[in-house]
Amino acid sequence: MEERTFEHLERPTVPELDAILGEPFKVLDDGFVRVVDYMGTDSSIVQAARVSYGKGTKQLRQDRGLIRYLLRHHHTTPLEMCEIKLHVRVPMDAWRQWIRHRTANVNEYSTRYSLAIDAAQRTTPGEWRMQAVSNRQGSEGFVDAAQGAHFTEQETQLHDLARSIYTERINAGVAREQARKDLPLATYTEAYWKVDLHNLLHFLFLRMDAHAQYEIRAYADVIGKEIVRRWCPEAWDAFLDYRSNAMELTRIDSDIITAINVGDDLRAINLARSYELLPQEGEEVKRNMEREELEEKLRRLGMRIPWEDLISDL
Repeated sequence: MEERTFEHLERPTVPELDAILGEPFKVLDDGFVRVVDYMGTDSSIVQAARVSYGKGTKQLRQDRGLIRYLLRHHHTTPLEMCEIKLHVRVPMDAWRQWIRHRTANVNEYSTRYSLAIDAAQRTTPGEWRMQAVSNRQGSEGFVDAAQGAHFTEQETQLHDLARSIYTERINAGVAREQARKDLPLATYTEAYWKVDLHNLLHFLFLRMDAHAQYEIRAYADVIGKEIVRRWCPEAWDAFLDYRSNAMELTRIDSDIITAINVGDDLRAINLARSYELLPQEGEEVKRNMEREELEEKLRRLGMRIPWEDLISDL
């Protein structure tokens, strides 16, 4: 058997990311994100893809083109060759949403063994958001300044009282695992979070979205725009073009948009009725989330909404 030789390899690095290793990026009032370690770069994605596709791929596409092809066609396995470990400090209520992404390795600060972090996320008077009318899990607009100031004063009193009671229990010898139970969800926690690039981009796609809760979106924005942008710039650009800033069209969307595009508004309306986006003639007009999502897509495309007059009373 012919003896095979291998070239000497050096660990791929990214100078732009190395320059910020360990440096905290401030988030919210007392949170942060910092890079602890990473493995892989854009070149690692290309390397993995070329093993998969065979030797001929290199002649067909340059590195940038290959990465963009992978993102465009949802070939995600090569992205899993890149991993990053972050150290985060985040309010517990936002961390609850964060930890739902079960695609990472996590080690969180334990208040069973250590004293709870003496910091809680504070809300300024101008940051109290109103409940969204059309989205049960979202917010829109802000309360007035006077009411906001009142809520901030209440928050300060509540945080101070909760911390005082916690400290009193600790000083009395109460077990840490029990003393902590009345701390507010605004209390900061810390964790090490290690994730591959594929699952990180999925996290960012969901949490950078305008509909995501502001607090976790603030962390996602920092991770994407300050860290991933430096780490894997080609993959980041492709992600922005093909996922974050892209638009997904369903079969229903395509059918209706095709009718609108050829000027057949009546067919578009009838299709919307057949797909139960609009009520049948004579029926009460009700809110429909799928229809509203399609309408937003039409606005982004600069297209008219043929049934707008029909639902103007909503």
